[in-house]
Amino acid sequence: MKKIFLLGLVTLLFVSCQESGDAEKEVQRYFAESAEIETLKAGIAAYEAANWEKWRSHFADTAKIYVNSNESVTVDERLAGMKEMTLAMSSYGFDKEDDHIEMVVDKNDERWVYYWGLHKGTFAANNKELHIPVHLAVQFVDGKIAKEHVYFDATSMNAEFAALAAAAAATADEPE
Repeated sequence: MKKIFLLGLVTLLFVSCQESGDAEKEVQRYFAESAEIETLKAGIAAYEAANWEKWRSHFADTAKIYVNSNESVTVDERLAGMKEMTLAMSSYGFDKEDDHIEMVVDKNDERWVYYWGLHKGTFAANNKELHIPVHLAVQFVDGKIAKEHVYFDATSMNAEFAALAAAAAATADEPE
């Protein structure tokens, strides 16, 4: 009876240790400071300065970028879209006062940096200012951005671009 009791106790101890080890693998770790966070901040600063080569240098050659979509674009396609958008702006950038950034190392040891911020932009043609909340979810592999998910409500920005295009078309149709 003693042997059965001891065997049961040893088995329980062994199973408990196994479960504890598995639980440790599933723990996510959160960081307020990391090299990846600094890389993302440098990329945001490069975007704000229109330093496109510096911005691009933070991405892996095979990086995939998802902008409000399940379909990815390449870094070059994203860069072309950002250049086009920022050319219409007299000023643009993120409000650093209320932004939030953190890195997570998940249970699969993947490194993700999450950024929440308010993007402000002023259209050059009419001096209209837009404020758009933005969320970035950025995966890093070997210090480079491998995936970037960009989420924002583009309704007001798209409406403003449409209004500017309509005004330009109306001006072009006026007789001289």
